[in-house]
Amino acid sequence: MNSKQLDRIHSGEGFIAALDQSGGSTPKALLQYGVKEDRYANEEEMYALVHEMRTRIIKSPAFDSKYILGAILFENTMDRLIDGQFTADYLWEKKGIVPFLKVDKGLADLEDGVQLMKAMPDLNSLLKRANERHIFGTKMRSVIKEANPSGIKKVVEQQFAIGSQIVQMGLVPIIEPEVDIHSSDKITSEKLLKDEIFSQLAKLDADVKIMLKLSIPTEHNFYSDLMKDPHVIRVVALSGGYSQAEANEKLAHNHGLIASFSRALSQGLTAGQTDEQFNAMLSQSIQDIYQASIQ
Repeated sequence: MNSKQLDRIHSGEGFIAALDQSGGSTPKALLQYGVKEDRYANEEEMYALVHEMRTRIIKSPAFDSKYILGAILFENTMDRLIDGQFTADYLWEKKGIVPFLKVDKGLADLEDGVQLMKAMPDLNSLLKRANERHIFGTKMRSVIKEANPSGIKKVVEQQFAIGSQIVQMGLVPIIEPEVDIHSSDKITSEKLLKDEIFSQLAKLDADVKIMLKLSIPTEHNFYSDLMKDPHVIRVVALSGGYSQAEANEKLAHNHGLIASFSRALSQGLTAGQTDEQFNAMLSQSIQDIYQASIQ
């Protein structure tokens, strides 16, 4: 583990950019960017276009380590180049931004009010490649739709079991049990979730370090006690479907919680914008998210 990167993520001011839409969500991300499905004939062309979009974001002068601590990539982006360097090396060496990798293979069907992660039979070989590509940490997402105690327990147990596998490979896992923002019993789900997280943290060896990526809680500063746990390097928040303005407003009420936004970060960016327009829009978004993160 790179100690400079660890220090930056643990104590730096800023937020984490999530550039990790993959598979099923890629066409949606491209459409939001103004690239219709008739612009590509197959998956390879689609991923080439999405890499162009991400390269444009990463290379923008607005994408600055003054505001951004880390960036989450997905596998296809990790294996591609920016100006002749693998994306993670470009991020760290040229930008001073810590690279993470999304490792989950999507969500299983809804059961017990939750969606667990699909099986990841090739995880170890992916983690080995992540190490070769100089990735610092990983991210994996499950979803909680209802305040079902046994479902929430399963989600957290699965996250920490796979998190342990990731730690053993020398990477820092971002554990992401998202609570659906539209859930009718979101507050109860958050209470159950926090209890389960504490129960899993208590079982970790003293030197194990993880991160948490959680929905912005309904009750302000609800996750403050998790931030104090010695195993937790940082607690970051997903935008979860809120608009950027809503997500920023809610985030600002939670001291110490920083953003790890995806859709809310790229909101308003389109392929048709001039570089000047694109950079101005991205710069405004980054500064607004940064301000909400440092409150």
